[in-house]
Amino acid sequence: MSEQDKPKKTLSLKKTTTADVDPAAPPKLRSGARAKVALNRLRQQAADAPAQEEPTRPTSRSAASKRPAGRSNSGPQGDRGRSDRPRRPAAAGEQRDRSERPNRRPTEGASFSRNDRNKEHPQRRSVAYDAPARTRNDDERPTRRPHPRDDAPRSGGSFRRKPESGFSTTQQFPVFAPCPQGMEEVLEAELQALGYENAKMGKGGCHFTTDWQGVLKANLYSRIATRILIQLAKAPVHNEDDIYALAHATPWEQWFGPDDTLRVDTSAIRSPMQSLQFCNLRTKDAICDRLREREGARPSIDTVRPDAKVHLFLDATSATLYLDTSGESLFKRGWRHNKGEAPLRENLAAGLLALSDWDPSAPLMDPFCGSGTILIEAAWIALGAPPGIWRPFHFERLRIHDDRMWRDLKEDARSRIAPKLEAPLVGYDLDPAVIDAAKRNLERAHLTPDTVRFEVGNALEALPIAEEGWLISNPPYGERLKGNQEAFWRDWSAWLKQHYAGWNINVITSDLTLPNQMRLKPKRRIPLYNGSLECRLFSFEMVAAGYR
Repeated sequence: MSEQDKPKKTLSLKKTTTADVDPAAPPKLRSGARAKVALNRLRQQAADAPAQEEPTRPTSRSAASKRPAGRSNSGPQGDRGRSDRPRRPAAAGEQRDRSERPNRRPTEGASFSRNDRNKEHPQRRSVAYDAPARTRNDDERPTRRPHPRDDAPRSGGSFRRKPESGFSTTQQFPVFAPCPQGMEEVLEAELQALGYENAKMGKGGCHFTTDWQGVLKANLYSRIATRILIQLAKAPVHNEDDIYALAHATPWEQWFGPDDTLRVDTSAIRSPMQSLQFCNLRTKDAICDRLREREGARPSIDTVRPDAKVHLFLDATSATLYLDTSGESLFKRGWRHNKGEAPLRENLAAGLLALSDWDPSAPLMDPFCGSGTILIEAAWIALGAPPGIWRPFHFERLRIHDDRMWRDLKEDARSRIAPKLEAPLVGYDLDPAVIDAAKRNLERAHLTPDTVRFEVGNALEALPIAEEGWLISNPPYGERLKGNQEAFWRDWSAWLKQHYAGWNINVITSDLTLPNQMRLKPKRRIPLYNGSLECRLFSFEMVAAGYR
């Protein structure tokens, strides 16, 4: 048989007929990103259709079942998006034009995303409109329960809109940066060094004013702050209704919309309000009511991974509303997965280095290194690596976000990172498993193994790595320190006096009697808090033929 006589292979597609559709079956509900696109398209068609003077009878269930598959008006939320008004019969020419239009519906199995459109038409991207690609799967997003007023008419099209014309990223925002208690002075110095000359220390943090680029820069570079909060509203309040009125008057639609998830947190100091939970509820209701009035729908509530997080702070006479631009706390750099028994937060470790006056070009040791938090943080400081360079932020999900501005900031920050350290950083610990965890953290922090040297060793036998340098550590105490504690501290003190002359010794501990047990007089003692645990940072200056 010749090649021409062989039958050619063909591919046929079987179409679904109306006979295959079960009339008694409920309408298929769609979910996910494609369902949102389809639902928005139906709303746009309903908004564009001209109103008729006489409504027709509702379509019967049997008639609805005869519609072609995939043409049902039922969206993810039932008949809420269906329009009972009849469609205008199209003219012959109009029918021909419609038949000649390409089918723009996604094919079966295809994914539909905003990023795909931007790849095909990069000139269409609007940085004030499109949100960046989400790192979370759609399945992780909780399904919103229907609200009694969800059948209110929605404005056609997508909910993600541009901010109003009077809103600009160049305008100045009042900002509050909270920090660990006792670190306010260090944070003020850090912010001023970053260029925020109007930064002023307050209780629990610092206040300053900056533009939107300054907000991004503070999130990227601050090592001490816990988060960066933009103050959106503040007013005197006497009851919960005043809180509702303040939140309802705040233009939330400039920052997020109904398609974003929301979380509201409330804290207070000497507030006369009877229930903070009720204040939190009234704030949430006001935000949802305003967005419903402006954009036709309300956001869902997600207390785990929200798209927008609002903070309500109450004092004796007033209420302040903040928008969280950081998301997860800034001390979560993204590299510490393995923790020791009593780990320090990363921003507290950075604060210890600053309070100890450590010179980034000088040697540093930690004889009780644990998971390596102090030394890895010191390596990032010495190299000039921004603490937020490898983590996501909540401001990337806001409507005002300028993706190009953020990308340029990170590229400039990466270009300033030094290639190597000038001085050695060394850590010791008795537990080999803890040393392995520290090495894994070092790798996740994008640092080479020669950047910080982690070794199994005893603090009572660790020799100094240079003639002068800094020793900064969070030693074990209480139940974590086995054996005779007084004997251990006495022996370690004798070892320091013998071998560490010319070194600056800095120890953070919750044992306020530690200097007495070491028989050393501290040069400084600084009150700090490791979470809710009250601690002290003791500084000792070791000198030859004696101690101070």
